[in-house]
Amino acid sequence: MIVKWAANDSIRDDAHRVRELVFIEEQNVPRSLEMDAFDAVALHAVCYLEGQAVGAVRFRETTNNVGKVERLCVLSTHRGYGIGKHLMHAIEKLATLNQLSAVQLNAQSHALPFYEKLGYEAVSEPFMEANMPHVTMLKKL
Repeated sequence: MIVKWAANDSIRDDAHRVRELVFIEEQNVPRSLEMDAFDAVALHAVCYLEGQAVGAVRFRETTNNVGKVERLCVLSTHRGYGIGKHLMHAIEKLATLNQLSAVQLNAQSHALPFYEKLGYEAVSEPFMEANMPHVTMLKKL
């Protein structure tokens, strides 16, 4: 299992393919919501297993020295193998190297236990995003 940051269009394309399969096809998120303006400015990472792109995430710095994790996803055929955790560790390592004070994300409600195990805490009331309940979560570094 290896995480690669998108240094070229090929890796970014792999990230988009994984996101299309998970968010657009599996979860019925409209393409116009999934592929947004932040794709052009965010850093993208892909997790590869035996040469196949099986997970993806994007990351960007926001205000107040905080990084934002977005679009974390793993193919349904590869869930439960630690791929999401592997991607999150790569994000946290990058955030630490960039001397960010915290990392935040908007988690789908069903994913709260996953993020809580990684040390994230809910910091908002539930809200709807892409027709699904979410909660903002934060981890101080």
